[in-house]
Amino acid sequence: MLPSSLTSQHRDRLAPRLSSRWASQGAPRLAVVTVMATALVLPVLARAQNDAPPPAPNAAATSANVVANNDTTGRPAAPAPGGVAAADYQLGPGDRVRITVFGQQDLSGEYAVDGSGTLSFPLVGQVHAGSLTAAQLGKSLESSLSPNYIKNPHVSVEVLSYRPFYILGEVKTPGSYAYVSGMTVLNAVALAGGFTYRAREDDFRLQRTAKDGSKTQVDAEPTTPVQPGDVITVRERYF
Repeated sequence: MLPSSLTSQHRDRLAPRLSSRWASQGAPRLAVVTVMATALVLPVLARAQNDAPPPAPNAAATSANVVANNDTTGRPAAPAPGGVAAADYQLGPGDRVRITVFGQQDLSGEYAVDGSGTLSFPLVGQVHAGSLTAAQLGKSLESSLSPNYIKNPHVSVEVLSYRPFYILGEVKTPGSYAYVSGMTVLNAVALAGGFTYRAREDDFRLQRTAKDGSKTQVDAEPTTPVQPGDVITVRERYF
């Protein structure tokens, strides 16, 4: 601002000079200050964005994923032996079960099915278990215990371990092996040490016990599911 003591003529002469000086000196200084302020503020804003917490997950989507991947109990479903539903699995020699008689600790425990398909149970003696499911064996024990030994018994049966399977023929170590849930013929060959040099590696013979106790033989492939008690034969190639 020009001093008020100056005459209008002097002010008219000085005003263009001051405006020119401000344009040549003041404007660049203001531009420098603006650039410096921007350089200081931008990193602060970027750091604030990086430090911000991530958005909370969608609760509905998370719940849907849990239901899709698990059963109603929240636990993944366990594989059934050889693709057979656990409820339909028939007991046989070599199977080991846990029998629980509710309220009777002395009767509850682990029992093995012997070679004749029976197991020895306290009070009732020999009980037929072969070709029965776990649920059917439980009902049979309830009938044997009631009414002479226990009034209204409640029996639960659970399979602890399955009977072994057998593999013969052109494998390095033929014999019986512990069954593993979900295994295939090729898995069985691996447990037996692999093929011999004479083996036919894509053609097998599988013997299985039917529900009525009869033996059936079928052709099998490397991916054929194995069930407890199966007898696998690896054939010899002819050339």
